[in-house]
Amino acid sequence: MGGYPTLLGQPMCRTPQELAAARPDVVVAGTPWDGAMGAAPGTRFGPRAIRTAEYTGARGGDWTHPVTRINPLAHLTIVDYGDVPIAHGAPEESFRRVRSVVAEIVQCGAIPVMLGGDHSVTWPHVQGLTQVHGKGSVGVVHLDAHADTWPLAPYEHTSHGSGMRQLIDGGDVGAEHFIQVGLRSSTDARTLDYMESHGMRSHWMAEIQDRGLPAVIDRAIAEALDGPDILFLSIDIDVCDPAHAPGTGAPEPGGITSLELLETVRRICHEVGIAGMDLVEVSPPYDSGPNITAILAHRVIYEALTGISMRRIGDLPGGYANPRPRSGPPSTGQGRA
Repeated sequence: MGGYPTLLGQPMCRTPQELAAARPDVVVAGTPWDGAMGAAPGTRFGPRAIRTAEYTGARGGDWTHPVTRINPLAHLTIVDYGDVPIAHGAPEESFRRVRSVVAEIVQCGAIPVMLGGDHSVTWPHVQGLTQVHGKGSVGVVHLDAHADTWPLAPYEHTSHGSGMRQLIDGGDVGAEHFIQVGLRSSTDARTLDYMESHGMRSHWMAEIQDRGLPAVIDRAIAEALDGPDILFLSIDIDVCDPAHAPGTGAPEPGGITSLELLETVRRICHEVGIAGMDLVEVSPPYDSGPNITAILAHRVIYEALTGISMRRIGDLPGGYANPRPRSGPPSTGQGRA
């Protein structure tokens, strides 16, 4: 671990002992793996790009949110745990290390916020959570253009399109509690048959167009937590239309907007609360303009931290998506509330 700049300039921990001593609320860590890509590689550069895509010019730790008027650094102790030391070319060993790091974070009482990496890394991310809380205890809301439940080839250990199926087949997450939102990619009959026969609940873009994203998210949350105690949020940046997030390996036209994603993430973290999350498939080599996709990904994490802070405070006026700004000076500073 180490060597990368930290998210929001927060302190870095390098060992489990340092992590335990910090007593963090949230721990950010990177999983720079793209060894399971079936599309254009480059997502191993995602964690660094997300960390360094600071665009607000915040000085002195003043990361006050423009809508909620909350500075998450004033209400949360956040540390950066660096990157998981990936063994490139060795997926089994790499994923063992990923599981171990996530479990270390969870065992110290913190929320792991994992930066990918291709979407195969959600498999060990969630396994690290269930290693502590137990299989079947976690519901997942999965925001993605793709189902990621393809069958593995006989020679494959994993694939960026199969990680969700591996979580279900391994018993880590019940199929009926793995909820997909934003699907719009062409999906073959075998994969659709698998999803239907296992009782997966999927919300395609056609439903979002018909009912609106907030209503679909209401339903997805209820389904994910219809049994499990805790929620994991997995975000593939390609859930957004490529007009908003071009820097990804498998862009799909017709997705949600960046604003919809930001409001959804803040809402889930505020209203429901999460036990962990990941943000994957940011591929800097394919980004355009001034790092548009990395900037969006950075803001997604910022929205998550803001939502976690809102849940801790518990007294915000207005709605989750657009609360009225508080009167008076914005909150600043760091440390526990």
